[in-house]
Amino acid sequence: MITRLTAAASADLADALDWYRSRQAGLDNRFLAAVDATLDELVKHPVVGTPVEGEIRRVLLRGFPYGIFYTTTGDEIVVIACMHGARDPKRWQARGAS
Repeated sequence: MITRLTAAASADLADALDWYRSRQAGLDNRFLAAVDATLDELVKHPVVGTPVEGEIRRVLLRGFPYGIFYTTTGDEIVVIACMHGARDPKRWQARGAS
């Protein structure tokens, strides 16, 4: 399995990293490590996430209030969003796996 982030998911991650970087030195690195660990786990166990809508699943980050929303196609995990748990779900629901 390989992992691909959509442009929207990459933007979500960049926004979160900026926010954590502005709060405390090194917190952005801890957040990124949590994302990397979660993506590594998805490669090993792609169906570990909770189904949330159709083929889209969500897995929560350890230690941070974020979820990674993804789908699987063939041998690829497509991350469509990385969003704070308090965000409006309509924000990720409008995204496709492009």
